[in-house]
Amino acid sequence: MDQQLLFVYGTLRAGFDGLMAKWLASVARHAGPATAQGRLYRVQDYPGFVPCPTAFVVGDLFLLPKDPAVLDRLDEHEECSAHFPRPHEYRRERLIVQSESGPAQAWVYVYNRDVAWLELIESGDFLRRRALRSAF
Repeated sequence: MDQQLLFVYGTLRAGFDGLMAKWLASVARHAGPATAQGRLYRVQDYPGFVPCPTAFVVGDLFLLPKDPAVLDRLDEHEECSAHFPRPHEYRRERLIVQSESGPAQAWVYVYNRDVAWLELIESGDFLRRRALRSAF
């Protein structure tokens, strides 16, 4: 794969006004909106994505530069680098997402803990911030 894509669904999205979102926008090219099969849960003031074949999460795709330091910095931000205690809150994995131009393989930070007591963000869109208590 000669280009790497990153699917973001929360505080790294193009519409979020945070320091890391601004940093990502400065080092990667916004490739447009996308969706991924999954559910979003409110963890604290940020969301957690969990794959699910019956629901969709709204997010953005970024085309990453070939510099591996970009993913290293993102792993630090998501606290899933090797030096963080396990189990990590997130794990980075490649999933198929739907972009405006069709399916694409992208890195996604997947929430790696139990969601039983977290609020479900029913809209699947963190920027809309509509959450309901999870039925699970």
